[in-house]
Amino acid sequence: MAKKLDENLSMGLDLDGDGKPDLNISIKTIGMMVVGIVTMAGIWFTLKSDIARAMELPEPVVSAVEFSYKDEMIRATIELTQKDVEAIKSDVESMKITLEKLDERLYELQKER
Repeated sequence: MAKKLDENLSMGLDLDGDGKPDLNISIKTIGMMVVGIVTMAGIWFTLKSDIARAMELPEPVVSAVEFSYKDEMIRATIELTQKDVEAIKSDVESMKITLEKLDERLYELQKER
């Protein structure tokens, strides 16, 4: 008759020779380690085959229409940015004039004191 194995059956390993097991490994732990190694190997080989297949695929071709759309979009963005910069410059100039007037008035007020 076959003997039933206990799932908590563990093997102790004495590393320093003191008679007490320093490392305990159970059958359940060994099984989980084997399953983990097999899973990682499967992922590795699947990934390698996917990379090899992707390297064989042709490069995507950019059509002339797509290129012209991207070019138009970039040019429009540049023009919009240029308009924004010009608006900011005009605002800065008007603030500069206002600040100069305020500075002159403050100087005159301090002079009168």
